[in-house]
Amino acid sequence: MSAVLESKPAFRPMRREDLARVMEIERDLYPFPWSEGNFRDSLQAGYSCWVCERARAVVGYAVLMLAAGEAHVLNIAIARAWQRQGLGTALLRHLIALARDYGAREMFLEVRPSNETARRLYHGMGFNEIGLRPRYYPAHGGREDAILMALTL
Repeated sequence: MSAVLESKPAFRPMRREDLARVMEIERDLYPFPWSEGNFRDSLQAGYSCWVCERARAVVGYAVLMLAAGEAHVLNIAIARAWQRQGLGTALLRHLIALARDYGAREMFLEVRPSNETARRLYHGMGFNEIGLRPRYYPAHGGREDAILMALTL
């Protein structure tokens, strides 16, 4: 009798060769996805870009900008088939640890008011709503506000 062992998520720096898979996930999840150019620019700018692997497959990713004693989560996602397994929480914890190691005092992010799942995750990790960016996101039929959230590190 054999058993399949679940692997733990692994995080490693994103590489250009990961972009095809990252774009598959991005396009599947979002009606207004980042472009491949956005990810390439983030890599070239030296942002902290990561992939989350499970069973040697890329199942998520994140882009974190670190500057001036602050951290800003620019993008974070877990592939639909891998959601609700704690991977988003694990990836966000990884980003928080990186920000602390960098010496950041605060971490920021924007989230759509309609993205209740992400908002629950961020609140659960200690983020607080600190403002609103009106008409920040593209949306069908117009624009959607962004809730600005912050975590004191």
